[in-house]
Amino acid sequence: MKIAHLILAHAQPAQLGRLIKALAHEQAYFFIHIDQKSQLSDFENVLPKEHVYFIEKREKVAWGAYSIVQATLNGLDAIASSGLHIDYINLLSGSDYPLKRADEIHAFFESQQGKSFMEFQLVSTEWTEAISRLTEYHLTNYSFPGKYFVQKWMNKLLPARQLPDNLVAVGRSQWMSLTMNAAKHILNYLHAHPNVAFYFKHTWAPDEIIFQTILYNSHFRDKMVNNNLRYIQWQEGKASPETLKEQDLERLLGTKALFARKFDMHTNPEILDLLDKKILSFT
Repeated sequence: MKIAHLILAHAQPAQLGRLIKALAHEQAYFFIHIDQKSQLSDFENVLPKEHVYFIEKREKVAWGAYSIVQATLNGLDAIASSGLHIDYINLLSGSDYPLKRADEIHAFFESQQGKSFMEFQLVSTEWTEAISRLTEYHLTNYSFPGKYFVQKWMNKLLPARQLPDNLVAVGRSQWMSLTMNAAKHILNYLHAHPNVAFYFKHTWAPDEIIFQTILYNSHFRDKMVNNNLRYIQWQEGKASPETLKEQDLERLLGTKALFARKFDMHTNPEILDLLDKKILSFT
């Protein structure tokens, strides 16, 4: 069972190195996208070399923009063309950490018979707060003076947007674990339907919708499991998840999730030390 961990990172090279160490396995490979705004050499000088690949086509990633989707697609494409015959792709951020040993993670995916794991809710009925992401124009992916003024008038004057290709929109969290075949379908679909990519370039936080939607509207729907295998702690009204701390240990030990986010080794290293000791058997 070959797993490619596709990791989107922009800071804290030492923490990224620690994540790779925790997931190291003879059948694990690491494809790292470093934000173009960050210095690549800071990571190259710290990370291990074995089974680690830096994605050459880097994006300047902006929160809520299509650039996050493009960074992920660049990674999927790099994995698909690597010649490694990967079985599963596991999308992580540099601030994630495993809650199971690497051998347990590989054994889990070995048992899943081609299922893909991601959160997906119907936007029309279950995740209605996301409707405006799809019907209104969002220029988040662009950078020019007065873009929000232009965006305001586009939404006043132009008709509501509609998803192309009769797609039914689903989504929620961007983090996912999917089969190589599902990833190839996403790449092939977007190559064949550039109008869909163009549509999502004008969508707020498209990374939380585009991948699930493409798979949901395909023969891969029956292999989708509505669970992203991540423990994420949200506080009501906050746009970003809580940074996990030492006092969260019992909840982390009690969950069935394979991974958790987010962690900060600079401000709260104790929780990672405890996870290493309690779960990963590191000292």
